Amino acid sequence: MRHRLKGRKLGRNGSHRKAMFQNMACSLIKSLRVDEDAPNVPRTPGRIITTVAKAKEIRPFVEKLITMARKSLAHEQNAEQYATSAEKNSSEWKTWRESEQWQQWNQAIAPAVALRRRAFALLRDNEAVDILFDELREKFADRPGGYTRIAKLAEVRLGDAGQKALLEFVGENDRVKTSRQAPMVVEDEAAPAEEAATEEDSADEDADAAESPEATADAESEDAPEEEKKEE
Repeated sequence: MRHRLKGRKLGRNGSHRKAMFQNMACSLIKSLRVDEDAPNVPRTPGRIITTVAKAKEIRPFVEKLITMARKSLAHEQNAEQYATSAEKNSSEWKTWRESEQWQQWNQAIAPAVALRRRAFALLRDNEAVDILFDELREKFADRPGGYTRIAKLAEVRLGDAGQKALLEFVGENDRVKTSRQAPMVVEDEAAPAEEAATEEDSADEDADAAESPEATADAESEDAPEEEKKEE
């Protein structure tokens, strides 16, 4: 009896799909630690470009690995109280190795070792596992989930017109939203003084115009006909 697989088949059988998930997860994790002189250096670390369908399938696979790495961190911190700083194969280290303290350390560190082995069984890449348990678990130590995000791109893939998408870790190239504030209106203290000075200047101009000879002559000429009419 054949069992149907969950999720998208993506046009591949089970073994092919598993290998594809391993390669894509390793590519995403290893993009965080890339030599600048190496060929095919990614433009932005912590990001890969794929199709939307593949990104939606690979995202839970990667987040499961990061959760496993986060769980191992607590076990390792608990085992540090039973560890020793002696050099390996030294007399002090051999004494610790045969003591009850080593038994306690071994029991405390065992879950972390098991989680690391499970991650290697899923990835089959030592470098990716090292990055996962050394860098990513420290980065997301205080984050309970949602370690990756998918951003759809406007362009499509050549050949089958599949919609492209970005799969990247949260915290890489985050867009910070800034709230716009209305500009503050500052009253100009010099404006009232300027208005007052303008009014004074206009008043002076009117007074000067009234005192001018031309204005006096015009006023006399306007009054002359009235006086003539009275005399008549």
